[in-house]
Amino acid sequence: MRHDPKTSELAPRLDAILRATPGLMQVLHTARALALPDWLVFSGAVYQPVWNHLTGRPPDYGLSDYDLGYFDAADPSYDAEDAVIRRVAEALPAPLKPLVEVRNQARVHLWFESRFGEPYTALGATSEALARFVSPAFAVGARLEQDDSLTILAPFGLEDVFALRLRPNPWRQGRGFDRAAERALARWPELTIES
Repeated sequence: MRHDPKTSELAPRLDAILRATPGLMQVLHTARALALPDWLVFSGAVYQPVWNHLTGRPPDYGLSDYDLGYFDAADPSYDAEDAVIRRVAEALPAPLKPLVEVRNQARVHLWFESRFGEPYTALGATSEALARFVSPAFAVGARLEQDDSLTILAPFGLEDVFALRLRPNPWRQGRGFDRAAERALARWPELTIES
């Protein structure tokens, strides 16, 4: 297991929980086999299995999708991204096809402001996207390596995830936290919300 130093003592727990989440593991295996550039599965697909484990729910409870990011600055066009989306869908088993959302992180800055109403500077790597999520608990990514180890990235650490705590991202002055917290609290009433 490889991990960000901020995740040290909690990373083995996260590793075990993720490995016990069949849908996520299938997505991780598929992404690894496709050898997408600088890829990560992140956000709800990673933190929600922890919340489910801690609250006694099934591993995939509340999961609406699997966010699969990759980084290809050589061709940030929609057509190139769409080709990767189709390639991933073809490689997935039928039940997972509609649940995996693939995005080239090298082109997020091209559409983010028009969709969410706030500026978004260009990224230099997929991992940089994690620091922009509305809450530190959401800012967790995982990649399955060739040796079957999991690389875990979490710029804010894993404490908020395991504490069932949602708070605004201190590095982001954007909108969206209140709405995201409300949706999460509806599914996991055990959460603590700090504004």
